[in-house]
Parts: sequence; structure tokens; C-alpha cells
Amino acid sequence: MSEVEIGRAKRARRAYTLDDIAVVPSRRTRDVQEVTTSWQLDAYHLEIPVLSAPMDSVTSPETAIEIGRLGGVGVLDLEGLWTRYEDPRPLFEEIADLDQRSSIARLQEIYAEPVKEELITERLNEIRDAGVTVAGALSPGRTQELWRTVVDAGVDIFVIRGTTVSAEHVSANREPLNLKRFIYELDVPVLVGGAVTYTGALHLMRTGAAGVLAGYGGGAASANRRTVGIAAPMATTIADIAAARRDYLDESGGRYVHVVADGSVGTAGDVVKAIACGADGVMLGTALARADEAPGRGWHWGQEAHHSRLPRGDRVQVGTAGPLEQILFGPSHTADGTTNLMGALRHAMAANGYSDVKEFQRAEVVVGG
Repeated sequence: MSEVEIGRAKRARRAYTLDDIAVVPSRRTRDVQEVTTSWQLDAYHLEIPVLSAPMDSVTSPETAIEIGRLGGVGVLDLEGLWTRYEDPRPLFEEIADLDQRSSIARLQEIYAEPVKEELITERLNEIRDAGVTVAGALSPGRTQELWRTVVDAGVDIFVIRGTTVSAEHVSANREPLNLKRFIYELDVPVLVGGAVTYTGALHLMRTGAAGVLAGYGGGAASANRRTVGIAAPMATTIADIAAARRDYLDESGGRYVHVVADGSVGTAGDVVKAIACGADGVMLGTALARADEAPGRGWHWGQEAHHSRLPRGDRVQVGTAGPLEQILFGPSHTADGTTNLMGALRHAMAANGYSDVKEFQRAEVVVGG
């Protein structure tokens, strides 16, 4: 990877966002009817490589069920409004009507309500009763406290999602989560992230994780760059973590760890390029927050926006683009990449002669496309 000189005492590695690259069609094409978007996530066969972001503005029990019905996985935030309030719907209405200047302060007040373990069980049971894959997410800081409630509720896929998750968290005032021991003792696959470097992802893979979330998540709603000076250009991030997956496959004697792009994947073109860079699937926030059924009612926010001491995100208006099914499968009535995400992926795969998602990871990309 090329480096540039910031100044005499500092050099930086050049990295690329998804906007910086484009997929180059190859010499071969394929009939779009012969293309499949299905994939295998641990024991679960999924029709589309899509997981919803565990964000209150994106995933409710109802939308998790609908995403599952459409062939993906809806991941519920188990520290969100649905596990803090018996009926949070009036709060979603209030949040949608908040004045922008006071929105973060009010979000902090709303999310000060404690998480209730009985509501975790109730929400996950609701999704399970619908007959779809059940997935829930906790932050690293709450996992040790709440994981048993989640597992006892019958979760199929356990997600540990934070701004940065490492296999070696150092703390002098509390016992950190031992990821390797934790994952070993669970009977369900664990997806963990975010990871943004080759080394960080490789260490997470060595914990036994079934998948690694590549990126910080919360692209449109994140303010990490301006509040704490942290950013992760996603094209480079995905490619680096895909390299860690390849090397860990050799190191482990054949154990494949899934890479899920999480963050800055907001349009159909982003989905295509994320997979071409090496992702097995994508975790969608903004793209699904635009659905008519999304709880955020055209607004989008994540946990960073209501942090009690240092908010690192905003409540942002993303608007609505159509029903969830139209966003995923079309038809599209605009050329802005907000609808028919899977149709766009199938078209790109066919235009490059690839028949499935794993093959499409080998697609050629260029910078400056």
C-alpha cells in the first residue's frame, strides 16, 4: 500500500472510500436469471446478503420479521427503545418531530431509561414466533451483563457491535469481556465488530467469531471524524479484512469467517462495490432507514447520537424511498440507487460474468471510476 508524507515526522497510508472506486466489467457476461444472491451464514441459508443494522431507526421487531421474510436477517438493537419501553411508538413519533438543536439532548433523556431483560425476551420471542432467523445485538460493554438473557431467549445469531471492538481490550477498573472464552462457551454463531484493520480483524477471527463486521457502522449518522477524529475509508477497510479472512483460512486449516461490510453502504452501487472488495454480506442502516416501514419515520440515528457523555452521531433526515420490499427488490422509479438494491447487485454480477456473491468478490475494480 502506497504511503504519503503528511510532514517530516508523519507518514500516512493512502486509503479509499467506496466512492473512490468502481467495478470494471470483464470480457464475459452472464444471463441475469442465472445469478444468485444467496449465501450461507454459518448454519443459516439466506436468500440475500443483507443484515439490517441494529439501530432503532432501522430495525423494530416488525421490520426484523419483514427483512427475514424477504430473505435477509433483521438485527434488533437489544439496548434500544424496544427493550427499554413496553410501547415505544409514541417516542418514535416524538423523535421524528424534535427540533434539530435539541434533538441530541432529548435523545439522551429518552435513552436514560434502563434496559429491561424481560423485554429482551419478549421481543426476540416475537421475532422467533414469525418463523424467521432471530438476531440481536449488544454493545461490548453490556454483553457480559445481558448475554445469558439473550441466549436463553433463543437467539440464532448473536451480534456484538461497537464503534471499535478488539480482541484485547485493556481496562484497569473493570474486567474486560474475554471474547475468545465468551464465544467458545456459546452455542450460537457470533458476529463481532467493528474492525477496520487487517490485524484487528485477524485477532477477532482467532477468537472463534463466525463473522467480522468491517467498518464502524452508522455512516450517514456518524460524527466520529469531527468529534474524535476517527474514520474508516470502507473500500480499503473491506479489502484489508478480506485479506485477513484469506490468511486466517490458511492459518486455521480451512475455517472460513464471514466479512460483513458495516458502514457507508447507503446505495445500490455501494452494495455492489462492497462485495467486489471482498465482503460476503452488508449490514444496511441508511438504506433501510429510508423504508416506509422503518421506525425512524424518515429519520436515522444510532447509539452514538444518544451517548450520555460524548455524542458522536446525529439524528439525520434520510427521507423515504418506498416500501422495504421495493428498496430491496424494486421496481425502481429513480436512478439514485435507493431502491432495488438486489436487482442492482444481480445486474452487476451478470455484467461481469459471475454467478454468485463469492465469485463476485474477485471482480476487478479501479480507482477514480
